[in-house]
Amino acid sequence: MARIRISPASQQRFHGIIFVEPVVNLKFRDATLDDVPVIAALQNAAAGALTARFGVGHWSTLGSERSAALAQRHARVRVGRDGKRILTVLRLATKKPWAIDVAYFTPVKRPLYLTGLAVAVTHQGQGLGQLALDDARTVATDWPADAIRLDAYDHEAGAGEFYLKCGYEERGHVVYKGDPLAYYELLLR
Repeated sequence: MARIRISPASQQRFHGIIFVEPVVNLKFRDATLDDVPVIAALQNAAAGALTARFGVGHWSTLGSERSAALAQRHARVRVGRDGKRILTVLRLATKKPWAIDVAYFTPVKRPLYLTGLAVAVTHQGQGLGQLALDDARTVATDWPADAIRLDAYDHEAGAGEFYLKCGYEERGHVVYKGDPLAYYELLLR
């Protein structure tokens, strides 16, 4: 069980009173089909927040419950829950996503590809994304896999700095179908 405490820098002040958000206890598990509506809503809310902050871009694309259900057929979908609330979601798969060029990555026998990381908008900036990546690392090590690879938008909306802070290494920059991307990897062995 992971516990997050809000740092003094992220506490909110109102007329001299300090409000500290409650401790979040995330537990991770594989998603089920019962989670599909919440996963789709969480991902769409995250896309909407990115659009509001950075303007319209590829990150503005909304998903459907059907696409969230299909993801479970082709990947291992992990959710982070605080009680009954799903606060994080991501996908791990052995199949390479369309926008990744393996020539940029360290050659390994068993890579996993991480896609679709989203954190509930009301809980962003509290370290939950890092906890989700820590869970992904544990799952990947047990899989077993040799590396986790991902792409992110080569833009402020792409969270490249976040991946670097979480121990991923930048592997290159490309433009795929008009979208600038940055590649990141985490070697596990």
